[in-house]
Amino acid sequence: MDWQGKTAFITGGVSGIGFGIARAFSDAGMRVALSYRNEDYKAQAAQWFKDQGREPPLFVKLDVQDRARFAEAADEVEAHFGKVHVLVNNAGVSVFGPTDEASYDDFDWIMGVNFGGNVNGIVSFLPKIKKHGEGGHIVNVASMAAYISGPQAGIYTASKFAVRGLTECLRYNLIPYNIGVSLVCPGLTKTNAWDCALKRPDNFKDSGFGDVDKQALEQLGAAFEHGMDPLELGEKVVKGMSENRGLILTHPEHGPDFKEIYEASMAALPDEEAPAARLEIERMRREGNKAAAAGAKIGIKDMT
Repeated sequence: MDWQGKTAFITGGVSGIGFGIARAFSDAGMRVALSYRNEDYKAQAAQWFKDQGREPPLFVKLDVQDRARFAEAADEVEAHFGKVHVLVNNAGVSVFGPTDEASYDDFDWIMGVNFGGNVNGIVSFLPKIKKHGEGGHIVNVASMAAYISGPQAGIYTASKFAVRGLTECLRYNLIPYNIGVSLVCPGLTKTNAWDCALKRPDNFKDSGFGDVDKQALEQLGAAFEHGMDPLELGEKVVKGMSENRGLILTHPEHGPDFKEIYEASMAALPDEEAPAARLEIERMRREGNKAAAAGAKIGIKDMT
């Protein structure tokens, strides 16, 4: 698809990965609407577009858990640009701690943003993308946590596994509408995502993990400084969309992880005939065709 002049809405689009995608989209000639919550990040994003001499984004204040506001945001974007072609569900949060100690508030906040935010975006924007009939794209930003489980990020991991499943299924559903769907799984990226635990809403304040360890978070933030430039990541998203790839992986160093997952999955398969094959062999035996049953069994074992 030619992205020149197309319109995209990006949640959490004024900082981190979302802003990297926004800049890459603008470089590709797209017009963007960006959701935000932090006024400082919004101002910094606006300044970048001004400095580049680009069309300013439409900024939309939004908590992605707020379904009514999300529906309003979709109407605002459509009214401003006329059409919406691309939805990027990017907003996400995490709190670190042992999963067995998590509270309802921990689950509700993280799942509500990371998975529920995707749901709200799809329900609010997809009918508008379908309506104009020009095709488009849905991008759901997950994480390598959609494949690799982390013991201190159990809820975050669960939310990203859920986003992965949703995305893979939605891709099939939208083929008739010429709407592509991509799952983006970044590795370590240079963002401010590490400090989201310090911005936790009061209505989800009762954490099972206790008070936030600010020093530990700052040390984690230092590690994020060594991550991929969000603009580079955004450029990989544009390339993946242009190739209509269902899975966009951004960090090559995770090859050994995928190999380990594959080998463990193959090793876990039972070394036996499938139930349907066993039933067919029994049917042959009942009908007196013992030679065919024996041959079928040998063939099945050869295939496994």
